[in-house]
Amino acid sequence: MRRILLPLALTQFVASFAGSSMNVSITSISKDLDTTVHGVQTAITLFLLCMAALMIPGSKLTDILGRKRCLIGGLTVYGTGAVVAALAPVLGVLIVGYSALEGIGSALMIPPIYILATIFFDDMTSRARAFGVISGMAGIGAAAGPLLGGLITTAISWRVTFLLQAAIVGLVVLLSRAITDPLPADRTRKFDIVGGLLSAAGMFFVVMAILQIGVNGVLVAVFAVLGAGLLFWFFLHIRSCERKGTEPLLSRSLFRNRTSNLALATQNIQWLLLMGTAFVVSVYLQVLRGYSAIDTGLIFTAATAGILVSSLAAERLAKRHAQSTLIRAGFLLALVGIALLLALVRSTSGVATFIPGLLLIGLGVGTMLTPSVNVVQSSFPEERQGEISGLSRSVSNLGSSLGTAIGGTILIAAAWRGNHSYALAMIALGIFGVIGLAVSMFLPSNPPPRGQQ
Repeated sequence: MRRILLPLALTQFVASFAGSSMNVSITSISKDLDTTVHGVQTAITLFLLCMAALMIPGSKLTDILGRKRCLIGGLTVYGTGAVVAALAPVLGVLIVGYSALEGIGSALMIPPIYILATIFFDDMTSRARAFGVISGMAGIGAAAGPLLGGLITTAISWRVTFLLQAAIVGLVVLLSRAITDPLPADRTRKFDIVGGLLSAAGMFFVVMAILQIGVNGVLVAVFAVLGAGLLFWFFLHIRSCERKGTEPLLSRSLFRNRTSNLALATQNIQWLLLMGTAFVVSVYLQVLRGYSAIDTGLIFTAATAGILVSSLAAERLAKRHAQSTLIRAGFLLALVGIALLLALVRSTSGVATFIPGLLLIGLGVGTMLTPSVNVVQSSFPEERQGEISGLSRSVSNLGSSLGTAIGGTILIAAAWRGNHSYALAMIALGIFGVIGLAVSMFLPSNPPPRGQQ
């Protein structure tokens, strides 16, 4: 099973690494491409948003084209995007390679990871181990991105981080040859093109509305109305398909499982906290405090260590504690970490003041990543893993894009306030953490058997 788990874990690592390694290179990229911090923030958010918007359509294609074929195809598109981004002369080309191609590639290659892991590891303990490795690599990729990105940017160039991604993708393609698709592709199933377009466009405009806060009030309103309208249209489209007896992009029955719904909400907020904190602290250190990419990356070693420790303990923790208990404990640790980042960090404080808070956030997120995924995936039978995997990854990546958009927008919009803008952004993230903790309190201690509504 290690031959199967290694390429899956590495695939998740590189996608998460891409989302956070850019954070420490913001200053370098903006100078090199003659753009602004907001321009780079837009590229990062669009990458995360592209993943979120296309993850559900991508998961649907795994049933039609096959899981292994989607994995290899996604890796190929992703690797191409990494090379294009590495050679980008202007921001627009960077967005094409990084935000678009890498985002599309991620949407194709990530759903098969969780589908294959759920099918190959069919009991709670072994699945907790597999999800612990995969989710741990996701968290480590997100937390280690600033460190590796900072080292590479300072020593060579930010462009090399994209070449590194392309190299890892090439390795994963070779390792993936050992994977055998456990379920045959069903070419007779039709793909819901209209549903895919409506869901992707709806999420795109919602996040774009957040990005325009403090920039253009009219566009905020226009994008928010468009996003809400398109998502409502998507719901009506799904209902119409089900009434006609045709297969929609996403079945409404997925949302009738209360336990899964609660766990999906916690997944969204976990990634919102992790990526939001990473972006806010990175921008604050580089733009307002003048730290270099390597200095910023080294500070994030604390978060990386926290995620690594808690992820490695995922299997042991799953044996001793209920999944809901671990999720609640994770939110509590993350909230204490945010409180420390608010209480200890001052405009004149040193590096050490960031370490306790980032360490606890890393420990908290690492503690709850695996249980949340496990609860969601285990709530549905094998024949529905394609749908729920896509929804799960979409919700998580939407959380990442919202965290970057919300935290970054507050920080940049109030940048003239100096240290107060950092505090406002962290308080906003803390509020979401409290909401996540409140949601987790409704999770049952013993989830019902797989497939039971």
